[in-house]
Amino acid sequence: MTWLEQTLPADHPSVESGGVGVLLVNLGTPDAPDTPSVKRYLAEFLSDRRVVEIPPIVWQPILRGIILNTRPKKSAAAYSKVWSEDGSPLAAITKRQANALQVRLGGTVVVDWAMRYGNPSIDTKLRAMKDAGCERILLAPLYPQYSGATTATVVDKASDTLKGLRWQMSLRTLPPYHDHPAYLDALESDLSAQLAALDFTPEILLLSFHGMPQRTLELGDPYHCHCHKTARLLGERIGRDGMRIMTTFQSRFGPAKWLEPATDTTIEAEAAAGTKRMAVAMPGFSADCLETLEEIAIEGRAQFLKAGGSHFAALSCLNDSKPGMTMLETLITQELAGWIPSLK
Repeated sequence: MTWLEQTLPADHPSVESGGVGVLLVNLGTPDAPDTPSVKRYLAEFLSDRRVVEIPPIVWQPILRGIILNTRPKKSAAAYSKVWSEDGSPLAAITKRQANALQVRLGGTVVVDWAMRYGNPSIDTKLRAMKDAGCERILLAPLYPQYSGATTATVVDKASDTLKGLRWQMSLRTLPPYHDHPAYLDALESDLSAQLAALDFTPEILLLSFHGMPQRTLELGDPYHCHCHKTARLLGERIGRDGMRIMTTFQSRFGPAKWLEPATDTTIEAEAAAGTKRMAVAMPGFSADCLETLEEIAIEGRAQFLKAGGSHFAALSCLNDSKPGMTMLETLITQELAGWIPSLK
């Protein structure tokens, strides 16, 4: 019997402690591909003041009175095109990533996953990890390029959980990894293999990143610069004679000016100008989701072919592929240094 055990009162509650956890976090998803579920999801997502920086007194009447009464039905139809037996692609892939990382790291670390918006929530997962004895948790937002609307809002949400805890865990946050050699190695290996497997040679490869309002760049958000650095470094690795590489931004929303050039207008313009063979990679997405599977692989393809193109390929994200998981293991192990003696 230890000294501590000798001094504890008989009715002292059992407490698990001393553990280390890793929580992988991605953007989010509705619970089902139907209008009510999408409406709940969009209400949470579009009410985040880091996502929409319009003052709430102006924005909320627009959101509640117009957007949430029109957009959910359209978005639900889009989700239904990519939904599977495992549910949302983003949730299913993030779960697989967490499971694969658990196997790679072994039993010395507890690995779990959460969504910033929707379920499973960051709050629920952090509390569960604490109850399981995790006193130190690495929060891992799966966004290679930093933005206030992505990485920062994950940290905000985790901080909200800490505010409600008497006994707080120690948190670390995975830094952005837009230029990390492990990330670039994974992209080079994975995309090179996908390009080699195509039955055509692309004339142009679009590197399409999720868009952000132009105003975020002007306010000092580094996202635009991170995307272009990733694109430049990746292009140096996978560029080949006869294939142009271009950086674009997708998923515009609302009337504000967004980062350009836009992926959809570029797809149409290239086809109209005579480009017949196009591939699109989306290196800013750690897992395939609505924006990659529906917006690019389905709608982008239809747009390109309608405008005169003949061959189109939407390349897969890293997902839980071997290169992708090797990258995640490298990044996570690096950040756990000092917490787990065997991980260096």
